Amino acid sequence: MAATAVLEARAPGDHATRLRVWSAAWPIAAVFVLANAATPLYVLWQAEFGFSKSTLTAVFCCYMAGMALALLISGVVSDRLGRKTVLVPALVLAIAAALIFAAAPGIIALFIARTLTGIASGAMVSAGVAAVSDIAGRAHTRTAALAGAVGIAVGTGLGPLLGGVLSETVPGPTVTVFLVETVFLLVALAIVVVVPIPRADGPRATAWIRVPRVPQPNRRELLVAVTVAGPALTTTAFMLSLAPSLLSELLGTTNRIVAGVLACLTFAVATASQFALRGLPVRRLLLISVVSTVVCVASLVVAVDTSSVAVLAAAAVLAGAAYGPGMLGGLSLLNVDIPAGRLAEANAALNIGAYAFAGLMILGLGVLSDHLGFATGVTLFAVVAGAVALAGGSLAAAGVRTSVS
Repeated sequence: MAATAVLEARAPGDHATRLRVWSAAWPIAAVFVLANAATPLYVLWQAEFGFSKSTLTAVFCCYMAGMALALLISGVVSDRLGRKTVLVPALVLAIAAALIFAAAPGIIALFIARTLTGIASGAMVSAGVAAVSDIAGRAHTRTAALAGAVGIAVGTGLGPLLGGVLSETVPGPTVTVFLVETVFLLVALAIVVVVPIPRADGPRATAWIRVPRVPQPNRRELLVAVTVAGPALTTTAFMLSLAPSLLSELLGTTNRIVAGVLACLTFAVATASQFALRGLPVRRLLLISVVSTVVCVASLVVAVDTSSVAVLAAAAVLAGAAYGPGMLGGLSLLNVDIPAGRLAEANAALNIGAYAFAGLMILGLGVLSDHLGFATGVTLFAVVAGAVALAGGSLAAAGVRTSVS
C-alpha cells in the first residue's frame, strides 16, 4: 500500500487530480458546518421562543429524519442519474435552511431548517462522498476516502466552534453565523457546478427508492465498517450533544465558546489522525479506531464519576482518535471493493448503519439517565458501545479483503 501511494504521488497529472478531489470535498464540509453550527445556539432560541426540552429533542430528531429520507433516495438516484443531479438540489436546500435559521421567527422555522439540513447532509454522505471517489478514480481510492472523511470531520468540528465564537463576539448571535455559512454554501454550489464529475460505470440498483445496501459479496465489508464506525461515531455524538453542557456545568460557565471548543477539539483530532494515519493498511486503521473507542468510553465513565474536566477533555481527544481512523477505514474498505455504480448507495448504507446506532445509543442514554441517573446511564452506554466496537474489531482482525489488509 505504501508503494502504491508513492506511485500515485508521482503519476502525471496527480496534482490536478488531488486539487479536484479536495475541491469536491468542500461541499461536504460546508453542509456539515451548517448541520452543527446551531449546536451552541439552541439555548438562545429556547429562551427567545420559550420551548421545552422535549421540543428541543424533537428539533434534533427532524435532522435525523431528513437525513434518513435522503439516504433512502440520494444514493440510488445519484448512481443512476449522476452526482450533480443530487448535489445541486441538496446545496440549494442547505442554503434555504441557512437563511431560515438566520431569520427564524419561531419554533416552526427551526423544525423546517433542521429537516432541510438533514436532507442535505444525507445527500452529501452518499452522493457527495461518491462524487469525490468518482473524481479521484480507482488509482486514488485512498485519497478519495481521506478527502471524504476529512470533509465530514472538518465541517462537523468547525460548525459548533464557528457558532459559539460568532454568537459570543459579534452582533446577531443567531444570525451572523448563518450568513457566513450561506457564503460557504454558495462557494460549494459553484464548485459542484464547475468541477467535472465522471459518470460511474458498473451495475446499478433497479429500484429508485429502497433501503441502501451493497452487493452480496461485499456485505462482510459493510458489517465491519458499521460495527467499527458506529461506536466511534457514538463517542462524537456524545461530545456534540451531552458533553458541552456537562463541561459547562463542571466549569460553572454558560459561555457558548466552551461548548464549541470541546466539539472542535474532537474533530480536530479526527482530522489530524486521518492525515497522520492515511498510509496505514485498512485493517490497522479499524483496529486503532476500536482501541480508541474502548478507551474513550471508559474515560467518559471516569469523567462523570469524578467530575473531572481533564478526563472529559481527554475523552474528547480519544473520541476524535476513534472517529477519524474508523470513518477513514470504513470508507476505504468500501471504496476498494464496491463497484463504482453502487458506491453512493454503499456510502449511504454505511452512514445509515452508523448514524442509526449512534442515535439509538444517545437516545437510550437519555432515557436511562432519567430513570437510573446520569452516572449509571453513562456506564451502561460505555459497556454497549465498547462491546460493539470490540465485536467490530474482532471481525476486522479475523480478516477483511487482502487487497486492503
